[in-house]
Amino acid sequence: MVSEGTEAPDFTAPLANGEIDSFRLSESLDDGPIVLAFFPGAFTSVCSHEMTEFRDRYEEVEHAGGTLYGISVDSPFALNEFRDKLELPFDLISDAEKEIVDGYDLAMDFDELGVYDVAKRSVFVVDSDGELAYAWVSDDPGVEPDYDEVIEEVAEAA
Repeated sequence: MVSEGTEAPDFTAPLANGEIDSFRLSESLDDGPIVLAFFPGAFTSVCSHEMTEFRDRYEEVEHAGGTLYGISVDSPFALNEFRDKLELPFDLISDAEKEIVDGYDLAMDFDELGVYDVAKRSVFVVDSDGELAYAWVSDDPGVEPDYDEVIEEVAEAA
C-alpha cells in the first residue's frame, strides 16, 4: 500500500464531469493539492453519504487550496449519473479497469455480496510535487474519513 511521503502513483483514467474526458494525475498537480477520495461503489448508502459530505464541504476544500476528485470502479456513465443525482460540484474518476485501485493497493472484496476488487474507502492528498502528503485507508467500508482532518491536511499541503 502507498504511504505518506512516497510518490503518488500516476494514472490516466476517464473523468466523469458531466461529459466524459480524460484525467491524468501528473498533469493536474499545478492545481494545488489534489484530494483523491476513493469509494467502493456509486449509489450505495455509505458512499452516497460520503460524497454528499464532501459536496457540503467542497468550498472548505477549495478554500484550503485543494481540488477534490472522487474515484470508484464504476463506469464513467454511472459516475456521471451518480454525480448528477447527488449534485456534486466536483468530478469523479472512473477506474473501471481497476488499474488505480491496484496501483494504490486498495482492492477489497465483498464475498457475501459477490462483489470483488472495489476500492477500499480511502483518501489521499497529493501535493504539487506528486508526493502523498496524507493517506487514510479503511478496511471497514462503513467507516468514513475525518473530514476536518482531510481539510487540515489539504491546507498544510498547499
